Amino acid sequence: MRLWRLVFLVLVGSVQPARADWRVAETTHFVVHADMSENTLRRFAERLEKFDKALRIARGVDETPPPKAARVRVYMLGSSAKVASLIGNAHVAGAYIPRAGDSVAFVPEEAAGDFGNPSGITAEAVLFHEYAHHFMFTVWPDAALPSWVVEGWAEFNATAQVRKDGSILFGNAPNYRARGLLTGNPLPIEQLLAGAVGKLRTDQHAALYGRGWALVHYLTFEPSRKGQLGAYLDAITRQRRTPEQAAAAFGDLGVLHRELQQFLYRPRISGYTIRAELLTVPPVSVRLLGPGEAAMMPVRIQLERGVRSETAAALLAEATRIAAAFPADPAVQATLAQAAYEARDWNGALAAADRAIAADETMLEAHYHRALAQMAQAQAAGDMRPETWLAIRRTISRANRLDPDDPRPLALYYRSFADHRETPSALARDGLLRAFTLAPQDRGLRLQTAAMLIAQHKLAEAREMLLVLTYDPHASGIGERASRMIDAIDAQKARAKPAAAGGTGPAGSLGA
Repeated sequence: MRLWRLVFLVLVGSVQPARADWRVAETTHFVVHADMSENTLRRFAERLEKFDKALRIARGVDETPPPKAARVRVYMLGSSAKVASLIGNAHVAGAYIPRAGDSVAFVPEEAAGDFGNPSGITAEAVLFHEYAHHFMFTVWPDAALPSWVVEGWAEFNATAQVRKDGSILFGNAPNYRARGLLTGNPLPIEQLLAGAVGKLRTDQHAALYGRGWALVHYLTFEPSRKGQLGAYLDAITRQRRTPEQAAAAFGDLGVLHRELQQFLYRPRISGYTIRAELLTVPPVSVRLLGPGEAAMMPVRIQLERGVRSETAAALLAEATRIAAAFPADPAVQATLAQAAYEARDWNGALAAADRAIAADETMLEAHYHRALAQMAQAQAAGDMRPETWLAIRRTISRANRLDPDDPRPLALYYRSFADHRETPSALARDGLLRAFTLAPQDRGLRLQTAAMLIAQHKLAEAREMLLVLTYDPHASGIGERASRMIDAIDAQKARAKPAAAGGTGPAGSLGA
């Protein structure tokens, strides 16, 4: 047996259910998959929904039910070790992947327990932290917020405590950051406020989370600093100031640094509570998965995590083995189609997608992966005939009609023009913009949309869209590419000497 196949089997085994009672709970903002009792799953899903509502109340954000495709999928695995094995990092307790139409989080089952004690990091804290990122990126999609705000605000919300009376307390200290906060400071206040995570050393990047939390908490609750965080964010998002310029809102930074150090040694810190009666949420829908869906769950989890080329064939073999027993189960066959696509088995993907559609013609996932397989097959064969690509776009259109608010068919329709080496139509361009509006958290989609705007000579809009990526602590290589694109835009604008562009900031408020 080849080593890579052995590794794959170990990973599949790490998420293989011990019993066959996988359930799915659906709320307004979440879809939670778990191998646990109905009551436990219902309580956990309800707590997540209440957390979302508490964030909206605390920040003055209107409650607008999102499209179904905008909900975050949460997969609950047996333990932290299983999550770490799935992600491939022994130090993670949970993970979140922002994607258009398919944002996903992985947490261990203990996240569904009662975590009233905020003394250490928990799986629920990890999920709250990551969902705070999702909330920020979708509620304030145009806000190019410095890294310390992004991570500090997420840490502030990560320690939210769901109390037994149903209320939610915000403001607990992240005690799991205590050592880093109290044993030296590798991140000077001036560098922290500058906001560019790409310029930080490894130790400074680690300090960003704790220092960011401390600054967000202190500026939120310290009476003498009231309004300063809001003024700082307003200067960046509305007045288009740099983070260094916006820091003038805090006055003497040396004074702020000393105050922050004193704050860290306070025996008690402030917080606020969202009362239970304000946190009523719609009933949670829970259903038991059918035997085919349950059997395919380990494969689905691997697909949601992302498949490496060296494990794709083994994953397809496992999916094929399971799906053979469920030829008329649309969910099983749609998952098989995705596994086949990842393994570059275009014919297999088309056949599985067709079986899924025959069983349930409303299965959007099947139409979507059928279109992906059609495109890949045409490209592999060098087939650029107009009739071939017309058929591909018809498949994409069928997926779009099933859910016009799912961003994936919209983005794929635009991509079909690029893959066909054809100038995108106005409909395709409008569709890509709509996809981005629906899923601004998807970094790749943001970059693609900005590139389209540059091609249309809408440089100010593209620059604003790209700037968000340069501050994103998790954007990695995409952030670097965004920085290069901004440099090119600035160089072009300098040559043309256009009038300065204005704009408006995000709705709602992050500041106190």
